[in-house]
Amino acid sequence: MATNPEFLKGTLDMLILRTLCRSPNHGYGIALHIRRTSQDAFKVGEGSLYPALQRLLVNGWVQAEWGVTDTNRKARVYQITPEGRKQLADEVREFGFVLATIARIMESE
Repeated sequence: MATNPEFLKGTLDMLILRTLCRSPNHGYGIALHIRRTSQDAFKVGEGSLYPALQRLLVNGWVQAEWGVTDTNRKARVYQITPEGRKQLADEVREFGFVLATIARIMESE
C-alpha cells in the first residue's frame, strides 16, 4: 500500500536528512534509498525531491558539491551538516510526539 503523498511532504526533509546520515549521496541515490528502505511505500519524485534539497541547502542543513556517480555521471552530491543533524534530531523528536499522540487518539473509545 503506497502512502498518501501529502503525508510524505510533511516528513520528506526528515527522511532526506536521515538518509544523508548514512553517507553523502546524490538526488537519485537519496530517492532510491527512501524507496528501497520503505519497501516501495514511499516513492519520492523529482518534483518533490529537488525543491526539498534546495530548501535544505538554503537552511544550511545540507551542503552540496559536484561529483561523479557510480555510473560516471556528473551529479550534485549532498552531505548533512552539523546544523542538519540538530534539525534531524528536532524533527525526529517532534515526529515521535505526533505519532504517540495519534496512537492515543486511535486507541481511545
